[in-house]
Amino acid sequence: MIQRIQSIFLLLAAAASFALYGVPFASTPRETMDNEIFADQVFNLQDHLGLIVFFTLSGVLALVAIFLFRNRRLQMRLSIFTVVALIVGIAFGLIYYLQNTGGLNDVTVNDRLGMYLPVVALIFTLLAYRFINKDEKLVESMDRLR
Repeated sequence: MIQRIQSIFLLLAAAASFALYGVPFASTPRETMDNEIFADQVFNLQDHLGLIVFFTLSGVLALVAIFLFRNRRLQMRLSIFTVVALIVGIAFGLIYYLQNTGGLNDVTVNDRLGMYLPVVALIFTLLAYRFINKDEKLVESMDRLR
């Protein structure tokens, strides 16, 4: 059913992924024209197409998985794909960030809420997978008793 705890976790994971559109990853106190990602003082999702693709894909997969409550195996697969998309997005964002902040010696970079939201989405997706798996095992055990 949609009101199961895994649906709530998947909804929270999708919300965390989509919240990245409005929350920056990091910011600087002043503009740095020689740096690609901090030219506008913020490093956000719109700075690279790869970030948009992976985090939007993870949010969409989490939302689709909510409505597949009748097919738990497919729901588990989509949860795994969501985890993979989140891990690839986190790794890509971290690599992109580290490559572009090497020349910022005199500017302090402040991390923002967007730096932690992908990890939150990953935790919620893993919790949802755990509860989906628990439900699947319960149904299998009931089938054995018949």
